[in-house]
Amino acid sequence: MNKGKVIVTGGAGYIGSHTVVELVESGYTPIIIDDFSNSEPEVIRRLEEITGQKITFYNAKVQEESLLPDLIQTAGAIKAIIHFAAYKAVGESVEKPLEYYENNIDSTIAVLRQIQKNQDVKLVFSSSCTVYGQPDNLPVTEDTTRKSAASPYGNTKQICEDIIKDAVSASASMKALSLRYFNPIGAHESAKIGELPIGIPANLVPFVAQTAAGIRDFVTVFGNDYSTPDGTCIRDYIHVVDLAKAHVKAIQYLDDSNEESIYDVFNIGVGKGHSVLEVLQGFEKVNGVSLNYRIGDRRPGDVEMIYADCNKANEVMGWRPRFSLKDALKSAWDWQQHLMEKEHG
Repeated sequence: MNKGKVIVTGGAGYIGSHTVVELVESGYTPIIIDDFSNSEPEVIRRLEEITGQKITFYNAKVQEESLLPDLIQTAGAIKAIIHFAAYKAVGESVEKPLEYYENNIDSTIAVLRQIQKNQDVKLVFSSSCTVYGQPDNLPVTEDTTRKSAASPYGNTKQICEDIIKDAVSASASMKALSLRYFNPIGAHESAKIGELPIGIPANLVPFVAQTAAGIRDFVTVFGNDYSTPDGTCIRDYIHVVDLAKAHVKAIQYLDDSNEESIYDVFNIGVGKGHSVLEVLQGFEKVNGVSLNYRIGDRRPGDVEMIYADCNKANEVMGWRPRFSLKDALKSAWDWQQHLMEKEHG
């Protein structure tokens, strides 16, 4: 049964591509918009292999003036827009704040303008736990006070959440959710899609995998003098497939809601924190490899420790994570090995 079409901005990216698979498996027809600034067109072919169906995609930026209105008008029966398209590297955002503000905020406004005109279309927004800054108390709930963001990237997520909330408040029938992701890692079980950073990875696990593969000489642990049990930063690591499934649950939740207008936020994590050293050691153990790592200076914009309370997503949306940290770290290495096999024929 076709449950309708879902526009996925940034759908060739890491989280977007996994969500496309889950949408297809749940009976939706995804339409991808991606400018391939942080992904590759090859991902579309791989998605077609996994799903066994043709994937419609547009090589474009979301904010291109006529793209969304033309697409919504011609495609028909658009159920929702899942808005992933954004620049996302914390460190880079500190170096290039204007690019981050322009891209991340303008694209969100472009999406909202179209939903404002087509209010049957629901919005699921890709937010982040960075909106909490460095919280006073853990775990963080959706009611935890948002502090000043530790990076321009985090600030763009705070601003976009506020813009969406204000747009819904001004509307009689707009429905939107913001999903606040914690740290997605891992890859699809097929090892045909996974995190594919362009250039040097900004995130820990792909850098670890590339180091294990001999592509990088060593992993730098950014600081070991934090007030944590082993001195390294603590994060809530969630398997990307679990995260992808949360987007399907979000659309279903909005569909089932009897409210005329709705805006809400949900934490999407596993509810437990792991340190950087725990991740390194866990990767070594589950995959039978050894890693070369060094302790470096703290990185600007990094939060010391954060992990989620996910009870709201569990109880209200009926979403629960299924995969463990070990599962995620094993799938990340499987994906890296697949990339190496492809590269070497």
